[in-house]
Amino acid sequence: MSSRVVAPVTSSTDVFRPDIFKGRVLFCTGGGSGICKAMTEGIMRHGASAAIVGRKLDRLTESAKELSQATGQICIPAQADVRQPHQLKEAVAKTIEKFGQIDFVICGAAGNFLAPIDGMSENAFKTVMEIDTMGTFNTIKATLPHLRASRGAYIHVSTTLHYKATPYQVHVSAAKAGIDALSAVLAVEEGPRGVRSNVVAPGPIGNTEGMSRLSNQAGRTVNSFPLGRIGHLQDVANAAVFLFSDAASYISGQVLPVDGGSEHMRTFQLPYPQAVLDPDSVKHMIKPRL
Repeated sequence: MSSRVVAPVTSSTDVFRPDIFKGRVLFCTGGGSGICKAMTEGIMRHGASAAIVGRKLDRLTESAKELSQATGQICIPAQADVRQPHQLKEAVAKTIEKFGQIDFVICGAAGNFLAPIDGMSENAFKTVMEIDTMGTFNTIKATLPHLRASRGAYIHVSTTLHYKATPYQVHVSAAKAGIDALSAVLAVEEGPRGVRSNVVAPGPIGNTEGMSRLSNQAGRTVNSFPLGRIGHLQDVANAAVFLFSDAASYISGQVLPVDGGSEHMRTFQLPYPQAVLDPDSVKHMIKPRL
């Protein structure tokens, strides 16, 4: 039997010119860490300036400094809680004051944890809906006038969890399904004004907080993934670069899974059905009753 061919991790700078976003400005919620920080870096490596948005100013400030040093472009921190529309409007105003425009928006602020339906309070469910779905709506409302002016584009960060039922993830599944719907309607309503809207839906991505906290690492090997490896932050960044580029100028209202084809396999974050029949077997992974 021939050896398996493993999909390589390729940098977007090996495919796209380094100046394709020169003079453009990115506004990214959740950009202080993880997947959204990687997406911001990918866009900045092609010439864009950026404002990253989050609740923790110290983390944002450090991340903005790291992104500026890594890319040679300007990145500023803009503190805001996406659940608070007035704070988002202030973050947008700070971005406009600094750069004069916003061309791209990544709606990426999110919250998640593992919990069964009967162990989740109404408030816990509501909190995730407020951060993910309402946060996305609030970000759209705060930035839309500027994207109309620049004929810009949105990327909304979703997930593949709700494509098939995922145990202990009812809250984020509902929230991300709402985001997918928001993006589709936005694409239809704003398309005539030249604004595009798409979704990036990462599957299992290594070296992220979500993967380390939420996934059943022990039961999965590289052979569990059709392309022979787990996802990399660079894979998601590459998808963002493509969707914001002119190469995607006729792509809007779409959901782009970045999962190496793994969603077509019936797999779960938790061992199934043990996780639902014997909660004690995954007790170490589950958040206490919320």
